[in-house]
Amino acid sequence: MNARTCPCGLPKSYDECCGRYHSGTAAAPTAEALMRSRYCAFVRLDAPYLLRTWHPRTRPARLDLDPGMRWTGLEILGTGDGSAFHSTGTVEFRASYRGGSLHERSRFERVDGAWVYVDGEFPV
Repeated sequence: MNARTCPCGLPKSYDECCGRYHSGTAAAPTAEALMRSRYCAFVRLDAPYLLRTWHPRTRPARLDLDPGMRWTGLEILGTGDGSAFHSTGTVEFRASYRGGSLHERSRFERVDGAWVYVDGEFPV
């Protein structure tokens, strides 16, 4: 990945891609865009963004991110609903990190019009 390319894997700069969501100048238009921006927030250790985009019903009181964790890539395996025309959606992904990977099917909902992360399950 080019140093100027967004960590989420799309061929755009961070500022053109997830950076605008992190700064609050734009809202993620789809569940997949929110998923990508949340992965990018993990890469950048942006706990405030992660908490802000977590459903109030399932959001933890705080989030302690490990500065030693090195995320190395995101692969979107599938999506279900989650467009501008839906109120819920799912994104199945594999996030790689130094030493392993995380495979999750995440659920998203709209709260006051904005996409938020609800929870995830780990498919077998």
